Amino acid sequence: MAKIGINIATGSLQQNEMIVGIDLGTTNSLVAIIHPDTRQPVVLKEHDGVTLVPSIVHFGEQGQVTVGNEAKKFLVTEPQHTIFSVKRLMGKSYNDIKDHSVFFSYKVIDDNKESLVKIQVGAAFYSPVELSSFILKELKTRAEHILKTPVTRAVITVPAYFNDAQRQATRDAGKLAGLDVLRIVNEPTAASLAYGMGLNREEVKTIAVYDLGGGTFDISVLRISNGIFEVLSTNGDTYLGGDDFDREVVKYWSKEAGLNDEELKMHKNLAQELRLLAEEAKIQLSNLDSFTGVVAGQEFSLTREQLEELIRPLVERTIECCRNAMSDAELTVSAIDEVVMVGGSTRVPLVKKTVSDFFAKSVHDSLNPDEVVALGAAVQADILAGNNKELLLLDITPLSLGIETMGGLMDVLIPRNSKIPSQAGRQYTTQKDGQGSMRISVFQGERDLVKDNRKLAEFNLTGIPGMPAGLPKVEVSFLVNADGILTVKAKELRSGVEQSIEVKPQYGLTDAEVEKMLMDSITHAKEDIHVRALVEAQTEARQLIDTTGQFISRNKAFLTEEEISQTQAAMDQLAALISHASKDQIQAGIEKLNELSRPYAERLMDQAIGKAMKGKSITE
Repeated sequence: MAKIGINIATGSLQQNEMIVGIDLGTTNSLVAIIHPDTRQPVVLKEHDGVTLVPSIVHFGEQGQVTVGNEAKKFLVTEPQHTIFSVKRLMGKSYNDIKDHSVFFSYKVIDDNKESLVKIQVGAAFYSPVELSSFILKELKTRAEHILKTPVTRAVITVPAYFNDAQRQATRDAGKLAGLDVLRIVNEPTAASLAYGMGLNREEVKTIAVYDLGGGTFDISVLRISNGIFEVLSTNGDTYLGGDDFDREVVKYWSKEAGLNDEELKMHKNLAQELRLLAEEAKIQLSNLDSFTGVVAGQEFSLTREQLEELIRPLVERTIECCRNAMSDAELTVSAIDEVVMVGGSTRVPLVKKTVSDFFAKSVHDSLNPDEVVALGAAVQADILAGNNKELLLLDITPLSLGIETMGGLMDVLIPRNSKIPSQAGRQYTTQKDGQGSMRISVFQGERDLVKDNRKLAEFNLTGIPGMPAGLPKVEVSFLVNADGILTVKAKELRSGVEQSIEVKPQYGLTDAEVEKMLMDSITHAKEDIHVRALVEAQTEARQLIDTTGQFISRNKAFLTEEEISQTQAAMDQLAALISHASKDQIQAGIEKLNELSRPYAERLMDQAIGKAMKGKSITE
C-alpha cells in the first residue's frame, strides 16, 4: 500500500522532494519555496513569524556552533568568537581584504598570500566555505522543520559580480551543508523573477536592479529576451551598505560624547552596543521623525533630518555607481523599463526617493526587499523542478569538470548544471624553480579529491621557459560546445606556448552512475572538505618552509643569530607537523612561523626601499 505524506503545518500533500531557493546574504539569509497549493513563491516562516536568519556564527567554549539570532547575542560579549559578514570573505585572499581588516572584530589571518583567507577562532582555523556551510546547514534544518520533509536540493543566489572562485566557494558551502546545489543564480535575476519579469517568453525588457544590503551595494542592468537574462553591466561597492549608515551615526554620537577611535577599539563591547543602537535608530527613522536610546547610562538621540544629512554622501556614492553601470551598458536612463529595489537598506526613504529621481520613474518595492531575492530563487527552483512548463530548460552539464591541482585536489572550472555552451578559464603557475612542463589532468565529478572522480584526459604542456616558481602564468581554459564536447587548452602567457585536447565528458556514463556520483558527493561532503582543508594546509606549510629557507640563505648577513635559530626551530616544528598533525595544528604552526619571520622580512624590505630611494629624485 502506498503511503501519502501530509504536511501538518499547511494541510497540503507532501512532495517526496522539494527544491528550495536560498538567499545566502551578507547580513541575513532565508529560504523560500513555491507553495504547492497557491503556486506562489513564499518565504518559510518560523511559528513566531520570523523569516530572516542573521548570517552570524558563534563558537562556544566547547566548540559548539550557534547560528542566527542566538549567535547575534554574542556580537557584543564575545566579538572574537562571533563571525559576521562572512560573504565578504568568500573566494577572497587576505590581500583582497587587508584594507578593510579593521572592519572585522574577529581574527582574519594576515598571511599576505594569494591563497584563500582563513579565520582563527581560539585554536581552530576556518575557511569562509566552512563558515557559510554552518549558515546553510541551519537554513536546511529550519526548512526541514517547517516543511516536515527532507530538503536536499537547492538554488542559491550570489551577486552578479561574483567571480568563478566566489561561485565555487558558495557551491562548496552548500555541498558541505548536505545540499545538492542545482544552480547558482545571480541575485538581480532572482529579484526580477520574483516580480514576474522574464516569465513571459514574449517579453523584452531592460531592468535596473538596485540592491543595497547590510554590507554591500550593487547595481545590475539586465536585458530579458525569450526568458533569458543577460547581464549588461554591474557596478557597486562591496564595502558600502546599511552597516555604513550605522557607522556614520556611531561616528556622530561618538563625537558628541567625546569618544575617539582608540577608545572604541579598546572597548569593543561599547562599540558594538553603539553600532546596534545606531541600527535601531536607522530602522525607526524610516517611519518616525526622531529617535532616542541609551547606552552605558548615556542618552543618544537622532532626527530623520540629521540621519539623512549623515548618509547623503553614501547614497550619492550609490548613484555614482548607477551612472557608471549605465555608461558601461551604453544606455541612457530612458532605456530602463523597470527599476527593482532589493535589500533592507532600500527601506530608507532618502534611498527610495534618490533612486526614483535618478531613473525618473517609480520603483518596484511592493515585495519585501529582504525577501525578494529568496522568492526569485524559489521561482528558479520551480523551473528546475520541471513544474513550470512554459520555460525552456537549456542543456546543462551533468557533472562538474575540472583539473587536478597540488595534493591531488580537484579544481572545478565548469560546475555541474552549467548551461551549455559554456566557457571558463583560470590561471595557474609552477611549483618548482625552472619547471619546464606542467601536467594537465582533466577530471569529471563532484568529490574534492581527484582519486574519487572520473579521469577524462591528460596531456603535458611542455616548453615552459625556465623561470622561478610562481612566475610562469599558465591559463587553462575549458570550452563545452553545444554537443557537449569539451576542449581543454593550456597556454603559458609569457611565452605563448600552447597545447589543447578534445574530450567527450558524458561518454560512457549512465543516469544511474551520474546520480550515484552526486549522492556520494553529498554523503562524503564533510569528510571531503576536511581532507581538502588538510591537504591545502600541508601544501601551504611545505611552500612556506621552502620560501622561508630560501629567504634566510639569501639574507643571512642581515639577520641575527637568534632570528635564524628561532626561525629554523619553527621550520623544523612545522615540518614535523605536516605528516601527522591536524589541519588546525598545521595552521597554528604556519601562523607561528609567519609571526617570527614577518618583523625581519619587513625590516629588510624597509632597508632595501631606503637604499633604492637614497639620492634619487622622484619624478612624475
